Amino acid sequence: MTTRPQVEHTPRSCDGGLARAFAFLGKRWNGVLLGTLANGPAGFAELARALPRISESVLSDRLGELCRVGLVSRTVREGPPVGVSYQLTDRGAALLPALDALARWAHDHLPAETGRPGGC
Repeated sequence: MTTRPQVEHTPRSCDGGLARAFAFLGKRWNGVLLGTLANGPAGFAELARALPRISESVLSDRLGELCRVGLVSRTVREGPPVGVSYQLTDRGAALLPALDALARWAHDHLPAETGRPGGC
């Protein structure tokens, strides 16, 4: 009878930071909104046009959430007409290299969806 050498196994654990990042950025539209704001400040209507598959209520919720965590700032412009614009904060802009790398990876390794590119 042959005995097998014992292999030492190290228990795996997930990276808590990575889990938090994907829980937040993986929420539908959060990462895409951040990427859309990479081109500079935009108003609500402009963001809605850029992401035609998002409802206005979800867009409002996601923008509020991004503002609450400090990735996006909201600025009210005096009128008339009164306007609101959203832009990345320094914390939000710090995510752009990671978002760019994810977008490049997706272009290279994931099949394109039929219909609208990137699900937008």
